[in-house]
Amino acid sequence: MFSYFKSSGKVNQAYTIAFYNLENLFDTVNDPNTLDDDFTPKGKKNWNYKRYKRKLKKLGSVISQLGLKKSFYAPAIVGLVEVENQKVVEDLANSPNLRNENYGVVHYDSPDERGIDVALLYKKELFELLSSETFPLFLTSENGERDYTRDVLMVKGNLNGELVYVLVNHWPSRRSGEDITEEKRIMAAELVVSIVNKIQNETENAKIIIMGDFNDDPDSKSVKQYMVNNTFYNPMERLINTGNGTLNHKGNWHLFDQIIFSKNFISFEERKHSFKYAEVFDEHFLKEWKGKFKGNPFRTYVGKWYLGGFSDHFPVYVYLKKN
Repeated sequence: MFSYFKSSGKVNQAYTIAFYNLENLFDTVNDPNTLDDDFTPKGKKNWNYKRYKRKLKKLGSVISQLGLKKSFYAPAIVGLVEVENQKVVEDLANSPNLRNENYGVVHYDSPDERGIDVALLYKKELFELLSSETFPLFLTSENGERDYTRDVLMVKGNLNGELVYVLVNHWPSRRSGEDITEEKRIMAAELVVSIVNKIQNETENAKIIIMGDFNDDPDSKSVKQYMVNNTFYNPMERLINTGNGTLNHKGNWHLFDQIIFSKNFISFEERKHSFKYAEVFDEHFLKEWKGKFKGNPFRTYVGKWYLGGFSDHFPVYVYLKKN
């Protein structure tokens, strides 16, 4: 692991930044404008209020533990994807393990046909929200029609008094095949680069965090060649090279979930936050414990079969230390 910490104990002025794909955090109410019918009491997944509350409690428990090996605080910032609407994010923030953490919520409805969005939780005592906006990704299908997908969320704020920008992403999936869909993720990377350029034109030497489920690995073309240029550092590339992953597909581990920093986070200037450590949170309780999927993320559903787990992704987190 890439670490500047000298001991295994908690470190003063250490703060956690996290990202988590929540695997279809839907409420139980049918939205006539989205394809959410499966996640309703009469849908094929038999999604109901009891299961919803159970999932909220489980996810809140995970988030509350991220980074506590080194930090005295629950995560200062948590990027989220696969959330249906603002209410489910607020319900998560008010779930038993998070309700005392005083999280604020940033959420916008995206045009995704399934109704899943990206969002951000921020700990109000550590992060002062200044502004937020979304940037749409314009894609077209094979017949030339608009292919609706998730927006990129940009959040601007002061982390312990230092200005930072956070970009939350959920790029197009590989469902139709990795090669066939690669161009869509390259377009998403190009959108992120355009947002970064906009930020840097407005704020000289801006500190920027790019996080998300990119549906590509750190060494994929979209991430490594198109997005992570000379001004950014991707600690997740080191993790995947040592065998870490956040999801398993057909027996192969991938690290689609990543947190990437502008290189000015690798700094030792006084009163500035610097990057220290990155990790996949893959504790034993988050894994399948038997059967052919042993060791994989313990998910909520496999197809229509309810397992009652957490998510099909492990979360990732990093430590920043205020010098």
